[in-house]
Amino acid sequence: MNAVVIAIAVMFILSLARVSVVLTLVISAIIGGLVAGLSLADTVEAFNAGLGDGAEVALAYAVLGAFALALSKSGLPDLLAHKLIGLLGMEATQKQAKKVKFLLLGILLIAAICSQNLIPVHIAFIPVLVPPLLKVMNHLKLDRRAAACVLTLGLVGTYIFLPVGFGAIFLEQILMGNINKIGAAYHLHVERSMMPIGMAIPVLGMVIGTLVAVFISYRKPRLYVDRDVAPITTIDLDKPLRAVNVDELKADGLALEQQAKQAPVIATKTILMAILAIVLTLISQLYSGSMILGGLVGFAVLSAAGIFKWQEADDVFVQGMRMMALVGFIMISAAGFASVMTHTGDINHLVNGVVHLIGDNKALAAFLMLFIGLFVTIGIGSSFSSVPVLAVIYVPLCVQFGFSPLATVALIGTAAALGDAGSPASDSTLGPTAGLGVDGQHDHIWDTVVPTFIHFNIPLLVFGWIAAMIL
Repeated sequence: MNAVVIAIAVMFILSLARVSVVLTLVISAIIGGLVAGLSLADTVEAFNAGLGDGAEVALAYAVLGAFALALSKSGLPDLLAHKLIGLLGMEATQKQAKKVKFLLLGILLIAAICSQNLIPVHIAFIPVLVPPLLKVMNHLKLDRRAAACVLTLGLVGTYIFLPVGFGAIFLEQILMGNINKIGAAYHLHVERSMMPIGMAIPVLGMVIGTLVAVFISYRKPRLYVDRDVAPITTIDLDKPLRAVNVDELKADGLALEQQAKQAPVIATKTILMAILAIVLTLISQLYSGSMILGGLVGFAVLSAAGIFKWQEADDVFVQGMRMMALVGFIMISAAGFASVMTHTGDINHLVNGVVHLIGDNKALAAFLMLFIGLFVTIGIGSSFSSVPVLAVIYVPLCVQFGFSPLATVALIGTAAALGDAGSPASDSTLGPTAGLGVDGQHDHIWDTVVPTFIHFNIPLLVFGWIAAMIL
């Protein structure tokens, strides 16, 4: 048995059993090394040798977390959320229900996109923005599964396409970095400009999947019970579902307007400095290609502007880093896993075995790589953590089958994105559930994971395969 195959199988089984991802990667790496004939000491040495490869990404995540927390101190994210809620409230009192429905979905999409690239707070905006809108969703009879798909599109589709914020970390530091590192031995090199081009077709598949979800799959009204926005474990099924008239919808609009008036009062100087910090962060990151430098610039601007007390700067920075600590450790562990797989020498055997089995059928090879990637990344639950694992095997395979650099980017990027788009353990599915299910009427598996799997993972498989064949 091939050591790489066994290691990935162990990783998949442990991930499904909900074992910690860090522990899963360590155990899988050790088992893979021992199966390949390496001693325990050699396996650990190989694992330690690869840890440094994940340090830059972990630091980028930590600095971005510090910047996001510092930005939240300005109150700008809360202010934007209240303004959006107020906008929806005005529309609800003046426009037809159908128009309000699409406005609401548009607000959720814009907020999700900004949370990844412009104001990188990830899923932290959901508890602020979504729960106040649930009553309006109920009265519009909006199927929350459509809202879950819209949110997931904004959370995943942007960072795998736009090279700013979290997108800079995924596309440039993780995806491009791993392809170039492993591809150096095969004379394969990709440039920064190739990243969005390679991922454009798979992202188009996600957009089409979202349109299908909103306009076809979940377009029919779905009834919900009006409940207090508080975590509950059961729903009283004895209470009948009831229809809501236009007057109630207008009342909800007025309630949202009233809530918008309770938005935090922020000094104009604070708002301007927060906007300046965002702009300078984007400019620094785009110019230097480093999210670390961009995050530090943004944090420094907010600190110098007095958004928080100078004495609190260290605490804010540490707390922000702590938010992203787990992701950083996962990235470092994934780099160690990839290092052990390389040291086993079984990757070449696996590649040769696949080539012997498939022959020169590029179409079948592309499909199998995406299909296998689907299971690996869903098990891990994070596209960021999946790339180092997949790149070790997929880069040699892509070279062997004659895929272009752009096709290689599309294959590995798409295979990794499958983990975030439809995994029960992904932040991109857990986040929408946390907001939409706060009143106990939105199930994580059946109302978030299954819809996103159907409308994102299947299109990603199809469009990722198309991208691999035409690029």
